Amino acid sequence: MTLTEQMTAVDHRHARVPDYERWPAIRTPAHAPRRATVARAVLQRVAHQTGIRVELPDASWFGHPDGPRMRVHRPDDFFTRIGRDGKIGFGEAYMAGDWDAAGDLADLLEPMARNLRTLIPARLQWLRRFYEPAPPAEEDNDASGARRNIARHYDLSNELFALFLDPTMTYSSALFAQPGESLEQAQIRKLERILDSAHVSDGTRVLEIGTGWGELAIRAARRGATVTTLTLSHEQAAMARRRIAGEGLSGSVDVLEQDYRLSSGRFDAVVSVEMIEAVGERWWPGYFQTLEARLAPGGRAALQSILMPHDAMIATRRSWTWIHKYIFPGGIIPSLDAIEQTLVEHTSLRIVERSHFGTSYAETLRRWRDGFDRQADAVDALGFDEVFRRMWDFYLAYSEAGFRSGYLDVAQLVLSR
Repeated sequence: MTLTEQMTAVDHRHARVPDYERWPAIRTPAHAPRRATVARAVLQRVAHQTGIRVELPDASWFGHPDGPRMRVHRPDDFFTRIGRDGKIGFGEAYMAGDWDAAGDLADLLEPMARNLRTLIPARLQWLRRFYEPAPPAEEDNDASGARRNIARHYDLSNELFALFLDPTMTYSSALFAQPGESLEQAQIRKLERILDSAHVSDGTRVLEIGTGWGELAIRAARRGATVTTLTLSHEQAAMARRRIAGEGLSGSVDVLEQDYRLSSGRFDAVVSVEMIEAVGERWWPGYFQTLEARLAPGGRAALQSILMPHDAMIATRRSWTWIHKYIFPGGIIPSLDAIEQTLVEHTSLRIVERSHFGTSYAETLRRWRDGFDRQADAVDALGFDEVFRRMWDFYLAYSEAGFRSGYLDVAQLVLSR
């Protein structure tokens, strides 16, 4: 029995009534037969196109006979949710327990991710704006919105993240070099590589945009650098300060709970790991202008960014998705083309080095999900219920599938004037 099957079995055996005030979308939906019929027809087409097998409680099925298996437990609820809310409804149906994967969840989601760009024919892509909701105005990443968006994810609980992250508490893609190495080893390789790319050494003045839990700042300070690191997460800032103090590096690292737009000074190096995804397309010009303004002459900026194909970014950038609603409000993944275009139009910075390692992110996410699923009892003890656990399991598997399929990538980019 796979880990996903074990977790599912436990969930159904000990299932409790969900907190519907916290999770209103998980209530049993009022059935909409016409929408459900359309949704079923769409899923049949998707199943045949992607090669998955969808199994129903009456022992009927459709799709590929030998494909990854989806088990639908409550067909009326499942198809109604999809018929009403599309991909958001698909994720909410998993949160509600309307369906499960018969094997590993990422194995089921990967062929969907691989075919994501063709599930909707190109000639019909323009119809998205009629059936996919637009982002709520309050999730715009202006100064107040950015702080709210960051808090909703990163201030959940330091203890929660510690359950599945490695000892460096690094919440971004690791860089694996060989099979069997630990996640911690791969994370350290990633961190040291980005510091090397920014030419961080003894005496370097470093600005970090996006502190995380402080590991990159600690490693820069160990090299003899002085570091100013910015975050909007109160929980992360508190833990980062404790970790930095524990290393005896408080005199070398200043942790500020501050928006990047309010930063000042000049630095020899600016580093920012997987923070641009939270900036928002509207604010990309200002973000890169800030990087340029903070760089001293001859300085280098080193970024790590998740990337998606440019045509996919253009097609989806006005959509509000399940990931926005439940995981990363206000987020948008850029394309490499979009980054380069923003740099050319708004700054004198250019990409002078880049390295891609999307397969490493797939492995990172697999390790995180394995750790998260094994800690189900500990997650529950922290006050997070079954719906939350299913939500995060879906988020991690959905993301892993994106990188395994090649739909998503990650790269380190070095910028210089």
